[in-house]
Amino acid sequence: MEKRLLGKSNIAVSPLGMGCWAIGGLWRFLDIEAGWGEVDDAESTRTVHSALENGITFFDTAANYGAGHSETILGQALAGRRDQAVIATKFGWHVDVAAKHITHHAEVGNIIRNLRAECEDSLRRLNTDYIDLYQLHVWDYPVEHVPALLKGLESLVSEGKIRAYGWSTDSVEGARAFSAGEHCVAIQHDLNVVKDAPDMLALCERLNLASVNRSPLARGALTGKYTQTTTFAQNDVRSDQWSWDTFFAPTLDRLDALRDVLTSGGRSLTQGALAWIWARSEMTVPIPGIRTEAQAVENAGAMQFGPLTADQMRQIDDILERAVTSA
Repeated sequence: MEKRLLGKSNIAVSPLGMGCWAIGGLWRFLDIEAGWGEVDDAESTRTVHSALENGITFFDTAANYGAGHSETILGQALAGRRDQAVIATKFGWHVDVAAKHITHHAEVGNIIRNLRAECEDSLRRLNTDYIDLYQLHVWDYPVEHVPALLKGLESLVSEGKIRAYGWSTDSVEGARAFSAGEHCVAIQHDLNVVKDAPDMLALCERLNLASVNRSPLARGALTGKYTQTTTFAQNDVRSDQWSWDTFFAPTLDRLDALRDVLTSGGRSLTQGALAWIWARSEMTVPIPGIRTEAQAVENAGAMQFGPLTADQMRQIDDILERAVTSA
């Protein structure tokens, strides 16, 4: 597959990114265990290298992930290879590195006041002098505060600290407001074969914004590795009831019916789920979480197959009994 541009920018990325949440290790978000269990930093480094070697050039992390640990490991793994990678990271929360605890800022205005300092912290951890895509991580940020935040982000662009910016949110109204920024090029939002986002995709297509897709594999439910009786360790974010109700339950209920279409042509389930996203819109760039070399190879292999066909997309719409999503 050919590379895709991040929206209206000239930043070219592989059609598939590597989500770096899981390589952050253990951390807490408010009162929730937010990591994906224990990690091996050496394995994480090998995984980043394997992703690069298999054609993945886009890496999405955040200051939150492991309270900076994911950024640090990614920066170390890309040492001497920075020119091969496009780095996206996120900001907007109070990060207690020592306690590995993420909380709200005391006041919403602190997000703007701390913008520069948070950017500098991420640059240091990533061991780079610029960030390609800098994304607001506060999904419910008040829309009335957006103009002031955009002004601050434009200052970071003019200084060369970031190349472009975006917002990780499922709010179409918020995304529309953020798109007023000259260098706003991407919206990160949930999207997978079971959890469609037609309104957000329509906005991205109309405004020429990249649709960066989190949870493209429904937190692993679309890989075929889990069942309705699966349980996760208490230090794994997927043990949270919201995660199960939002991703696992609705996906596992439909997976058997989708299996034949998604695995057509020799694809694995994982590769078929990614193929659906590429066929859904030319603006999409899925960023599945990848934490092992084997996962990097399998995910990257999806690019060799490319998107599903229009007929396969119609079959999936029929199975899911929803309006047609693809011509």
